[in-house]
Amino acid sequence: MRVAAIDCGTNSIRLLIADIEGNNFREVIRTMQIVRLGQGVDQSGEFHPDAIARTLAAVDLFAAEIAKRGVEKIRFCATSATRDATNRHLFVDGVRERLGIEPEVISGDEEASLSFTGAIQDLSPADGPFLVVDIGGGSTEFVFGTTHVEHAKSVNIGCVRMTERHFTSDPASTTEIDAARADIKEAITKAAALVPITTAKTLIAVAGTATTVAAAALGLTEYDRYAIHLARVSAEQTHEVADMFLTASREARLALGYMHPGRVDVIPAGALVLSEIMKATGAREFVASESDILDGIARSIA
Repeated sequence: MRVAAIDCGTNSIRLLIADIEGNNFREVIRTMQIVRLGQGVDQSGEFHPDAIARTLAAVDLFAAEIAKRGVEKIRFCATSATRDATNRHLFVDGVRERLGIEPEVISGDEEASLSFTGAIQDLSPADGPFLVVDIGGGSTEFVFGTTHVEHAKSVNIGCVRMTERHFTSDPASTTEIDAARADIKEAITKAAALVPITTAKTLIAVAGTATTVAAAALGLTEYDRYAIHLARVSAEQTHEVADMFLTASREARLALGYMHPGRVDVIPAGALVLSEIMKATGAREFVASESDILDGIARSIA
């Protein structure tokens, strides 16, 4: 069966078209647009008209790709920013008009479950139990289990949310970083009350923050998802990369060959979240996974 999975987050919207028969999974196309749907949602509680326009323009592109590729089933999942926005109906109506399906505004628990399914697909159960950490734009999910989710918690410390809430300087000032760090630590403590974050055998980090940190740690000159997928990044490397992003200017970050232009403003906060997670878990390394919630959504359709 040919399926299309769409993951609409706070910072990016992504499309995966895949052929799935039983356990056989063949990727047809995977693409992403950085649309910053969650622009200002943390402060205003609603979507900005420009953010809706940018995101629906990306949905138009995806709709054309889906039509061209002969997709049989589509699932569209929207996450943190859409959960928080009081005017989300404007966005939902626009998606329905373009794709002819009802977009789902999924809960943090379901987001965690789909992320876990995608993240562990290329790892052996012998590497478990796993702690999957999905650092998004609006929220971060902590998910623990070996073959299925045993514990999960979603907390509001995404890279866009932390940037908008704390960082007004570029580079961020020490005071701003300290305030963000305190916010992040408080949220991790909340997650740790429900999820055994220090007992996993393998820490897997998914989504754009983690893969960009991995690209930096690997010394890549351009983004290479095949080099990044399943790469192991030490805690020491993670802290060094986070410090580099936090102290570099926007221009310096933009000049990095692996840096997506749409991620350049939020990567310092995202890397700080990942660095603090490494400290809190005591993990010596994380495994970067290019398989994530998008793969989980695709598998859920088939």
